[in-house]
Amino acid sequence: MASPGKVRARGGLGSNKARQAFAGWIFIAPVVVLLGLFLFVPVLMAAWVSVSDWTGRGSPFSSDVGFVGAENYSRILFGGGLDTQDFGTAIRNNFYYVLLVVPLQTALSLFLAVLVSKRILRGRGFFRTAFYFPSVTSSVAITVLWLFLFNATGVINKILSWVSIDGPNWFADPRGVLHIVFGVLGVDTAPSALAGSEFLGISWWEWLAGPSVAMSAFIMMAIFTTSGTFMLLFIAALQNIGPEIHEAAMIDQANAWQRFWHVTLPMLRPTLFTVLTLGLIGTWQVFDQIYTGTRGGPAKTTLTPAYLSFNAAFNQQDWGEGAAIAFLLFAIIVFFTLVQRWVLRDRDKVSTRGRRARAVAVEGER
Repeated sequence: MASPGKVRARGGLGSNKARQAFAGWIFIAPVVVLLGLFLFVPVLMAAWVSVSDWTGRGSPFSSDVGFVGAENYSRILFGGGLDTQDFGTAIRNNFYYVLLVVPLQTALSLFLAVLVSKRILRGRGFFRTAFYFPSVTSSVAITVLWLFLFNATGVINKILSWVSIDGPNWFADPRGVLHIVFGVLGVDTAPSALAGSEFLGISWWEWLAGPSVAMSAFIMMAIFTTSGTFMLLFIAALQNIGPEIHEAAMIDQANAWQRFWHVTLPMLRPTLFTVLTLGLIGTWQVFDQIYTGTRGGPAKTTLTPAYLSFNAAFNQQDWGEGAAIAFLLFAIIVFFTLVQRWVLRDRDKVSTRGRRARAVAVEGER
């Protein structure tokens, strides 16, 4: 039986923890209130709008607004009309955008981080600032600059003309890059198997068009403007790797590439996951460049789900469809993030857990 002194001590300790917990809640209460007012409440309101017929006039919770269930989602995914075609086109465009931007910006940012972390490099501070500068520049300003550089008579086409290449009118060319390659190889018309079947309102031949020439310019702009930010994350991670680790690898006669591939890169796994996740989320949410540059043109080849949601809600006043597209985009981002997390999981821990589970099973059988 515990003595009264110990009981009082325990009671005092418990009350002290309760007071500390209460004080903690008091300190974070303003942030919780702000997040509730400006994040959770708007999300709940948008969720209601996505399953209602709200027209944008008055309160979405008034008696005039009716519940339509999954009608907005069904019209987008299975309607087969223009809404489905636009959504399918936007997903295709954004898919190729993500497929090219995320790995290229990750590889470039890691290369720049390794480059500016070399002790033998002089002026490392200058190069870090220079590489990071595009990331802090307004995306609208960068887009306007890109429109000027990639004009039909712009600087890029002028440089290409020096090597006898007739550059396209970048932001007015709707041709898919893969279709151009297929044309060079002699495939000018769609095979019947690809032209006769479709997904989300567009044929599989159109799915295989690749990014348009216009979207390719946006892809290069995204890589140019975001690599500097992720470079800083990799620099911070590289600084946490002690020099003794590389010295041990050098003693084992590992060359520079082996040290990077087998020592540095595995230790950058948490940062690599962060960079890929942020890149994945950012590329699926691309909007301001499209709004400033092409408004989804030419021929809807730069249309993205984020811009499509904005256009449906604010321009067409179909707020239910706009909110539904936003939630479908949210589901896509969550899905690909989970897939990426599974791919980049720590396989050593998984295998260790598996071995432990098998060992327990064997002991149980014995």
